[in-house]
Amino acid sequence: MIKIKDIEIGNKKPFVLIAGPCVVENEAVTFKTAETIKGITAELGIPFIFKSSYKKANRTSLNSFTGIGDEKALKILLDIKKKLNLPVLTDVHTVEETILASDVADILQIPAFLCRQTDLLLAAGKTGKVVNIKKGQFLHPTDMEYAAKKVESTGNKNILLTERGTTFGYNNLVVDMRSLVIMKELGYPVVMDATHSVQMPGAGGITSGEPKFILPIAKAAAAVGIDALFLEVHPDPKNALSDSASQLPLSLLKDLLIQIQNIDKIIKVYG
Repeated sequence: MIKIKDIEIGNKKPFVLIAGPCVVENEAVTFKTAETIKGITAELGIPFIFKSSYKKANRTSLNSFTGIGDEKALKILLDIKKKLNLPVLTDVHTVEETILASDVADILQIPAFLCRQTDLLLAAGKTGKVVNIKKGQFLHPTDMEYAAKKVESTGNKNILLTERGTTFGYNNLVVDMRSLVIMKELGYPVVMDATHSVQMPGAGGITSGEPKFILPIAKAAAAVGIDALFLEVHPDPKNALSDSASQLPLSLLKDLLIQIQNIDKIIKVYG
């Protein structure tokens, strides 16, 4: 089990929501999303960790939006953490970024494409922060044990493993629910990323997606028995500066969470 402030993840505890816009676009959108999600989760009694990338290093095209600047974006995340009293998760892509982001983030996230990068995993582990490792689209779930052990070698056992779909031919992903069971058997809390899992990578210079599948994937994962649900959520996905085709509209979040909560209660009590 992982503990972040008063939030416990794993060991059959109620599921935790990790959610927010894909990237810090500006202060207004980021704060609006965080405040709205906090209100919904507080009403429903769901533990909530705010997620947003302070920069996007993995982009299909050179012309794709990468961020508003590291210092500015991290300052916004720090303000959300302090003013809204929320734990924060953000991505890191290099050893240097682990040091920069660890001053703000409670959870450092290793992107799927970088989940085998030894130096990055070791640097993240050495910060002492919780490390969320996303399963590479190209990996069998059992291979995530080796990524986790790299972090553990630093003495840091605060590790989450996240499923986000597996490459299924060109420009497509498929979610194999067996992955959640297999990774949980490795001994780490397991997270389902239901938004990146609906992406259609690199189709025509951008990453497209099929957001209609976010809800069924999230509900199916809850039925398997996940420890946390990861969702990229935006007030206006069509106009989002990153992952516009795979973010959940903020207006749909509450109804989905009520369904997930009901499924989660049944699985955690009777499953």
